[in-house]
Amino acid sequence: MKLKDFADIVKGTVIGNPDTVITGVSGIKEAAKGDISFIASPRFLKQVYESKASCIIVKDRIEDLSIDQLKVQNPYFAFAKAIEQFYPRKIFRPGISESAMIADSAVVSRSASVFPFAYISDNVLIGDGTVIMPGVFIGEHTTLGNNCLIYPQVVIREHIQIGDRVIIHSGSVIGSDGFGYVFEDGEHHKIPQVGNVIIEDAVEIGANVSVDRATLGSTVIGRGSKIDNQVQIAHNVRIGEHSILVAQVAIGGSCEIGNYVTLAGQVGVADHTSVESGTVIGARSGIAGRVTKGAYAGSPAIPHKNWLRSQSLYAKLPELNRKIKELEERLKTLEKGDTV
Repeated sequence: MKLKDFADIVKGTVIGNPDTVITGVSGIKEAAKGDISFIASPRFLKQVYESKASCIIVKDRIEDLSIDQLKVQNPYFAFAKAIEQFYPRKIFRPGISESAMIADSAVVSRSASVFPFAYISDNVLIGDGTVIMPGVFIGEHTTLGNNCLIYPQVVIREHIQIGDRVIIHSGSVIGSDGFGYVFEDGEHHKIPQVGNVIIEDAVEIGANVSVDRATLGSTVIGRGSKIDNQVQIAHNVRIGEHSILVAQVAIGGSCEIGNYVTLAGQVGVADHTSVESGTVIGARSGIAGRVTKGAYAGSPAIPHKNWLRSQSLYAKLPELNRKIKELEERLKTLEKGDTV
């Protein structure tokens, strides 16, 4: 592909030779002749000058650089588009394997792909272009939209609603029972979990994620949200649109997570917490109650700027402790009337 053709795809401006031939995509350090790479931060500028790539995707022109440049608004996004061009998504052949088990009442689109040993229950609907890989279980009265990709060993329980272009990675369980019990007569009695899960369009769910069904009503994951591996989403949680949940996030029951929220790795969210849209919670933080829009860190979480100051003080605690002990000794000497 010529550089000018790729520039048209990402609406970029070529600085250099538009007829340069691009044959691959690589990182700055690993790039060879023919590769296109990108720079996401000025701190990697030295690596750019040392790179052997044929083109670097940039946001602002880099002066005195012999390598061709492609100027775009968002270099990272353009780099992703380059990967799409040179590593296109596999096209699956439509059809249903003879080894798949499909209920007579299930409706599977003729353009869908169902692999061996998938199990599709009664009254399931599967849309156009959706791919069901080996070992997937889909419970009764569940709906999957168009162009979904369900990887091996995913469990999708009964009465689940999944939109279009949803990706679910291996080992995830959608619609497992919520963790609901009531204590009576010395025992924990199970509260029936009879709600469902709604996953809207363009959601991606990583490996080994658990999304619990609602006790009553629905657990909802909003359009365009992305969920990393090993995340726990409890019953009746509502996650807004285009939010990001990084690995090992755990969300308690009946939480409300707004749009464009980021929960970094290992964030814990207490039940019935509400998080306003646009909020960012730092890694390993714990939050509860009503969280207004902002950036937070720590457990319990505090505003991020305050947390940074606290961490700075924390590093100085040994020195402060030593000085306090010295002052205590001097005070004892003064109280005895001795000369300091």
